[in-house]
Amino acid sequence: MSEMSPAIEQVSWGRIVVAGLGAFKDAKVYPGGAREWDWRETGTHHVPGIQPADIAELLEQGAEAIVLSRGMWLALRVCKSTLEVLAERQIPVHVLETGLAVAKFNELRGRLAVAGLFHSTC
Repeated sequence: MSEMSPAIEQVSWGRIVVAGLGAFKDAKVYPGGAREWDWRETGTHHVPGIQPADIAELLEQGAEAIVLSRGMWLALRVCKSTLEVLAERQIPVHVLETGLAVAKFNELRGRLAVAGLFHSTC
């Protein structure tokens, strides 16, 4: 396993706290780090949702599994092409409501190089 991913310490509406790295509105968390997930970088919107460009950085950071959060109200979708990219690379993916996504991420982080995209609102 490469470097461990930092734990997500807390999630609430509009705020995700990553151990040692601070608070974010939406977060990209990966082995060895985390940063704000700025949807404007890739033109992401709730529909059609998380695109292959959104997960590219996670794959570059050595993710062996990926957790994608759909938001607290499941408003954020995931593009079919994103799931196809992960399937082609044989990367397990978990697509869940944000609270469940955080729990799954924290569960996996001690066992493999997991990365995730976390949307803290709708």
